[in-house]
Amino acid sequence: MPTLKINGTATEVNASDDTPLLWVIRELAGLTGTKFGCGKGLCGACTVHINGKAQRTCITPLSEAVGTEITTIEGLDKAGQHPVQKAWLAEQVPQCGYCQSGQIMQAASFLSENKNPSNEDIVDAMTGNLCRCMSYNRIKKAVRRAADEMKA
Repeated sequence: MPTLKINGTATEVNASDDTPLLWVIRELAGLTGTKFGCGKGLCGACTVHINGKAQRTCITPLSEAVGTEITTIEGLDKAGQHPVQKAWLAEQVPQCGYCQSGQIMQAASFLSENKNPSNEDIVDAMTGNLCRCMSYNRIKKAVRRAADEMKA
């Protein structure tokens, strides 16, 4: 059985190599913060970090995740104190909340690479994550707030 390192914990999974990582995370590891959206890697609801980089789990086979460090929304900061998580609350981003874990994981990965983003950089980085509630302005404000906090 393959073993995955999810949120710092080794987890043995009984699944075939071509099983989408999303289902391994949700159904076998029981971490349901990562959401199913489109199943084609287009909406971003299933975004997690693999070796620190944002990746869509609905199109990532289990075989590509073995030997990597996987971080889900549950593992980003267990106390919810990551600057992006705090900014999300301060800017009151969530409405329905369905896309938020993917949005937050995308933003956290982006900000780990770009410490001083322009507004255009933020829009470009977040464009692949869809929000059905259309809270894009608040998302942009939250990413800006988190970037400013991370610089301080």
